[in-house]
Amino acid sequence: MALDLANCLVVGVASSALFDLSEPDAFFRAHGEQAYRLYQEERYDDILPRGVAYPFIERLLTLNDLRPEAPLVEVIVLSRNDPMTGLRVMRSLELLALPITRAVFTQGRAPYDYIGSFEMSLFLSGNKDDVVAATKLRFPAGHVRPSTATCDDGDKSLRVAFDFDGVVGDDSSEEIYTSQGMGPYREHESGRRLEAMAPGPLQKLLADLNMIQGIEAERAEVDPDYEQRLRVSLVTARNAPAHERAVRSLRDWGVEVNDAFFLGGIEKARILQVLKPHIFFDDQEVHLTPASEHVAGVHVPYGIANRPTEEVVT
Repeated sequence: MALDLANCLVVGVASSALFDLSEPDAFFRAHGEQAYRLYQEERYDDILPRGVAYPFIERLLTLNDLRPEAPLVEVIVLSRNDPMTGLRVMRSLELLALPITRAVFTQGRAPYDYIGSFEMSLFLSGNKDDVVAATKLRFPAGHVRPSTATCDDGDKSLRVAFDFDGVVGDDSSEEIYTSQGMGPYREHESGRRLEAMAPGPLQKLLADLNMIQGIEAERAEVDPDYEQRLRVSLVTARNAPAHERAVRSLRDWGVEVNDAFFLGGIEKARILQVLKPHIFFDDQEVHLTPASEHVAGVHVPYGIANRPTEEVVT
């Protein structure tokens, strides 16, 4: 029987997000494809160093113990490697006991065309060009940025944080701010506080995480000792009165978050340092750079905030 992807969260992850490939990539650039093949083959049993997205993926997959007969999470490797050099990636996953068994290897071609085929709610890559191209095709994609954050929690908790405009919601409000300024923006949002915005590129990812949280809540009802592991937060530069439209949009979409931080221009890194999410999605790199030592930051290159020469606030 074919695997049904409709009732699970499907994440595509490039090997560049899952592992630190700086050393093999440097070898490839210096010596070419044939030497690179031999390089990888000789190191087949050498585990690749963990990359920025590894802790997030590892913890996400542990949630499959909630429904072993029909896993809640499916992670698929999407890689520009050819199948032979990709063997080392799959071998590292095996040696690390990370339960990822499906992969796509495209020998130099961008793999993001297959995001829709697998019904993915998220594609993570360390290749910025691939992410930008995937986003232009309206795929839910994020560029995993360099980070020095460490993940030393002793439990299986998973904390996911989202920006709102241009990430969970669309960028229509940012358009108002950019073209008309702060005053008209506040009036616009206050006047439309009861009007839901259109969903953004990662709204479905939030919905899928909520689905898993619902199953956790059911487990907690029958097992008082069960501690829910997945927690979702909103960290946005919106503040009153613009906060209300964000909250009501979430409600109208049928999704929710555990925490909401309406910061009104306060640097997000201050909150992320305390919140310590295992991954944080934002459409502006200016918010991600100061937080790089506290969190694995993912840039979602969507909307007006990512058009050249535009200056916007989310």
